Amino acid sequence: MPSRAPALRRAFADARRVVVKVGSSSLTSSAGGAIDMLAVSRLVDLLARRRLDGHQVVLVSSGAIAAGIGPLGLKKRPRDLATQQAAASVGQGALIAAYQHLFGIYGLTTGQVLLTADDVTRRAHYTNAQRTLEKLLELGIVPIVNENDTVATHEIRFGDNDRLAALVADLVGADGLVLLTDVDALYDGPPSQEGTQPIPFVGSPEDLAGVLIGGTGSHVGSGGMATKVEAAGIAGAAGIPTVLTSLPQARGALVGDQVGTLFAPVDAARASRKRWIAFATTPRGRLLLDEGAVEAVTVRRKSLLPAGITAVQGRFTERDPVDVCAPDGRVVARGLVNYSSSDLPRLLGRSTKDLARELGGHYEREVIHRDDLAVL
Repeated sequence: MPSRAPALRRAFADARRVVVKVGSSSLTSSAGGAIDMLAVSRLVDLLARRRLDGHQVVLVSSGAIAAGIGPLGLKKRPRDLATQQAAASVGQGALIAAYQHLFGIYGLTTGQVLLTADDVTRRAHYTNAQRTLEKLLELGIVPIVNENDTVATHEIRFGDNDRLAALVADLVGADGLVLLTDVDALYDGPPSQEGTQPIPFVGSPEDLAGVLIGGTGSHVGSGGMATKVEAAGIAGAAGIPTVLTSLPQARGALVGDQVGTLFAPVDAARASRKRWIAFATTPRGRLLLDEGAVEAVTVRRKSLLPAGITAVQGRFTERDPVDVCAPDGRVVARGLVNYSSSDLPRLLGRSTKDLARELGGHYEREVIHRDDLAVL
């Protein structure tokens, strides 16, 4: 095992603040519809004891939709958004009630935090989410985070709680991220296939070259192994190590035992909020640039001006996320746009001073300000 792996493992035992994500399949019956109270109580016992030992814990918990399947009389996880939202509305209440009761046995209070991608990519909302989580932790509360499935649309969803957990770890400046699933580690092939082996350490994305990472998750969850590897990469970009393992191995992960798969972090390349823009958003459209604008945005890290844009694709409104593309269509950045797709085309290729003189001072502004632009 690489020399830095043991130190990274030990760091979880000493971590001041850790984010733990648990999947739907670990908390509910195999078909969904009922909360597995034994599994939840074991998780709460582990996290409560860690909290009482002086560490801070943020729990990102899936399971709301799965817990709502039974009460709604459904036989499996719904596919349409409206029924998913209805199931989440019913199941989230049951899930948080279980957590409140079980953490309360240890004298601990929980706080529910429901997020959409929209909440954490717009500047004011991002600051509010960060401030709320910090205050909860300061007060000794155990925050329980989930995607706000009851109101999230397809356009403003994280898509799975693995990615949400990595972004929350970044948001709160966690020292470690633990992803709990129904598989005990990342394997070099399908775990059920004879001869496949667990991968104990991933030092960089190159270590996974040639490894088949697939699977669509359980019947009650929304993620798979690929989303967990992606989440580890997001956390790693923020300098946060990740351990991927199963719920029965969670205690070992938190005390630094050699369980699951450890993903090493890399140096943070962007400010935290720009990582949210890069990883948490779903683009609503595309802006094609000329070569000069590509260099200005990616090399000189300038704001994007209308003069360098050659084409607008898709439909979006002001402050929506859009992909910024080179002339060949390659995505080079993502940002929050200051104009709608209906307003922007008439501005292309023109200077902001000319636009202000002709159309008014409101148009003397960037299409995407550099503070809202994440180079990919």
